[in-house]
Parts: sequence; C-alpha cells; structure tokens
Amino acid sequence: MHEMALSQGIVDVIREQAEAQGFRTVRTVRLVIGRLSHVEPEAIEFGFDVVSRGTPAEGARLEIERPPGQAFCTACAKTVEIAERYAPCPECGGHQWVLTDGEQMRIKELEVE
Repeated sequence: MHEMALSQGIVDVIREQAEAQGFRTVRTVRLVIGRLSHVEPEAIEFGFDVVSRGTPAEGARLEIERPPGQAFCTACAKTVEIAERYAPCPECGGHQWVLTDGEQMRIKELEVE
C-alpha cells in the first residue's frame, strides 16, 4: 500500500515545518489529491492516523480536495474534464488530449498552534 509511504511523507513534511516554524500542534491538514493520482483518500486517512501518532500532527483533521482530471484536447482545442485515463474527449470523441490537471498530491495548507 503506497498510501502508507505517502502518509509518512506528509508527516515528515509536517515535522520539518514544525521545527522550522516553531509550531507544536497541527489542527488541520488540507491536502489536494487529484482524481487521476491513483491515491485512495481513505487509505491516506488510515495511514495518516497511524504514522502521525506521537508527532505534532497526532489527532489532526484531514481535509482532502479531489480535483477532477482535466485535459487540453488538441483535436477540438478545448479544455475538458476527463474522468479516467485513455477516455475519449467528451467534446469531440478524440484521443489527442494532454492531461493538465488531476494527477497531483500536495499539502495545500496546515492549520497550526
């Protein structure tokens, strides 16, 4: 389960920032996890709960935004929402699109004390 390693990475970033910025407790962690990222939010929540124990993030609430996949279709020159990889363009049915959003996973914001 790669989500456990990703959760550990989130906690590592929080620890680094706690040391650098001098906060002790994280109340809320806001994440952006694109729908095409192959990351399961439920697994991140479980992993985060486990790996955050004994850290400044212990007990923090996770808020996860899930932006849809988005692509630029070169056939019809439109930006379109893509539900899954290799799906046809919903406007023209073509497959000549370039993914522009929906793969990301990042920490957007920390609410700290």
